[in-house]
Amino acid sequence: MNWFTGILVYVIVWWVVLFMVLPWGVRREENPEEGHEAGAPVNPMLGRKVLITSGIAAVIWGAVYVAIEKGLLPFSVK
Repeated sequence: MNWFTGILVYVIVWWVVLFMVLPWGVRREENPEEGHEAGAPVNPMLGRKVLITSGIAAVIWGAVYVAIEKGLLPFSVK
């Protein structure tokens, strides 16, 4: 896997993992103010979720990298 493919795989994995992590720990406001969305989270904790996403994506990317390099996951560009 060349460097460009490696970055592309990481970005795709990162976004997929982000969408899986976003709902974790979401609590909605019980009595929203007038004009506020009732389903909006009180504290979305986006910074923490970005860090968690980056860690999980790095582990998954590492597994994909090892699988490609060992030939378990054939990946060739012609």
